[in-house]
Amino acid sequence: MNRLAGKTAIISGAARGMGAAEARMFVSEGAKVVVADMRDDEGARLVAELGAAAEYVHLDVTDEAEWAHALAFTERVFGRPDVLVNNAGILRYSPILAMAKTDFEEILAVNLIGPFLGMKVVGAAMAAGGGGSIVNVSSTGGLIGMSMIGGYVASKWGLRGLTKSAALELGRSGIRVNSVHPGGVRTPMTDPDGTGAAISDELFAAQPISRIGRPEEIAALVTFLASDESSYSTGSEFVADGGAVAGQDLAAGMASR
Repeated sequence: MNRLAGKTAIISGAARGMGAAEARMFVSEGAKVVVADMRDDEGARLVAELGAAAEYVHLDVTDEAEWAHALAFTERVFGRPDVLVNNAGILRYSPILAMAKTDFEEILAVNLIGPFLGMKVVGAAMAAGGGGSIVNVSSTGGLIGMSMIGGYVASKWGLRGLTKSAALELGRSGIRVNSVHPGGVRTPMTDPDGTGAAISDELFAAQPISRIGRPEEIAALVTFLASDESSYSTGSEFVADGGAVAGQDLAAGMASR
């Protein structure tokens, strides 16, 4: 299929995990993709795998000058970007009473300031060129509260709100802005040692789709939002979480007694 034929995309945090899955799917759907990340070796390996349709650029999403460089690089190698996926994110586990201020600030810098800068820099180019699609990767942590990851939750709620404001401001420039809210997904961020010990299917047994998600499942949703198939969608949340935030299944709980 060629759902993204003729489109150029920048994907932050694309060297591995969900970002890499998004890059692979975008290329398979006909897009040119700039893989933007700080993991230079992994990024180089991914673009070598993807071939001529992908290029790598080093990007610290917290640095506005690096965003400007990434945009200039994209315009030079592939042309004006039509799609921006703010995928880069970090996670820190800590109770609020024990969390270091520096850790909280780092989470907000990457997960919230990073997408803000991406929308500011790349969005300006999109507006000048007639429009585009911005996809902000939030989380179910941007829909509900979660213990032990208060900084992450704060950043993802913030990104959800920022998405709506951006959609209102940029819509008349032909730019759609939506947020994606994955539930548990096995990636190097959630499963750092690759064993499944930190995040396993058993943790998701109570939800309707009782397993952890796959990066490709989130990539499929992001691809839809990047494509013209979602041309009437903006300022909205798109959830892929196995039904985790749908509510409490009392019947299942009673049946287990």
